[in-house]
Amino acid sequence: MPRQESPFLLNNEAAAYLRLSPRTLEKFRVCGGGPQYHKAGRRVLYCQDDLDKWIEAGRRRTTSDTGAEKS
Repeated sequence: MPRQESPFLLNNEAAAYLRLSPRTLEKFRVCGGGPQYHKAGRRVLYCQDDLDKWIEAGRRRTTSDTGAEKS
């Protein structure tokens, strides 16, 4: 049976995917504001879907756009 690729990314892989430094993701985990993550023992894992959702939530049209939906 062929081995399937893991649906999770390690910190360095997630940082590369987002084009951020690994240290930036570490800082987000401490201070908040970053993508959701999972802990497996001492290992930090990111689901690619969570990374995509986090990026999408940061979408803006202008520099003054707060990102809040307006009715």
